[in-house]
Amino acid sequence: MRGKMIAIALGILSWAALPARAQSKSVRKAYAMPASLHFVVAPTGNEARYRVREQLISFDLPNDAVGVTHAITGGVTVTPTGTIIGDSSRIIVNLTNLKSDKDRRDKFIKGRTLDINKFPTVTLVPKSFVGLTAKPGAAPSAFSVVGDLTVHGVTHPTTWTVTAHSDGADVVGSAATAFTFADFALDQPRLPFLLSVADTIKLEYDFRFTPAMPGL
Repeated sequence: MRGKMIAIALGILSWAALPARAQSKSVRKAYAMPASLHFVVAPTGNEARYRVREQLISFDLPNDAVGVTHAITGGVTVTPTGTIIGDSSRIIVNLTNLKSDKDRRDKFIKGRTLDINKFPTVTLVPKSFVGLTAKPGAAPSAFSVVGDLTVHGVTHPTTWTVTAHSDGADVVGSAATAFTFADFALDQPRLPFLLSVADTIKLEYDFRFTPAMPGL
């Protein structure tokens, strides 16, 4: 089955490289062109992080507060021409296991800033690729993804800087974006060990997407 998905992907790339007059029904049939390709979050190789600059009372210099989770699900569906199908594309991050190096920070962020009892997930609905001319090859390629991000019940458009490459049939890479606390009506952390917290939140996502099996 994996070999079939690789063959389909190669067929798509070959078809896309042909002149328009050659992209006939017979060519489509020869390469078994699907209407779309669906990639899902792989069981391993996925990590989402927030990164916020903060100044701790016990340190002379600022440092980054970093919270991490691997509880990520979802997928992305694209057409052979590289258009994202929004109705069947979304990445969901479960915040329940979000963890940094300080329990007091985690308690405040989960309970006050993110209010995970009411809003337990963060969702990204990708809308379009910018600067992506073909399916990522073995060498890393850089492009952007525009999509709607929902945090704390608020949806806001975001642009993600992406670097990706192919690994067999999988697509592997990293993506990052940034926004302010106010963009999503979030409370900045206020804790005894903090002198200050920067207003910018960076989100980072190390991803591995794998072709979905038929019927998924």
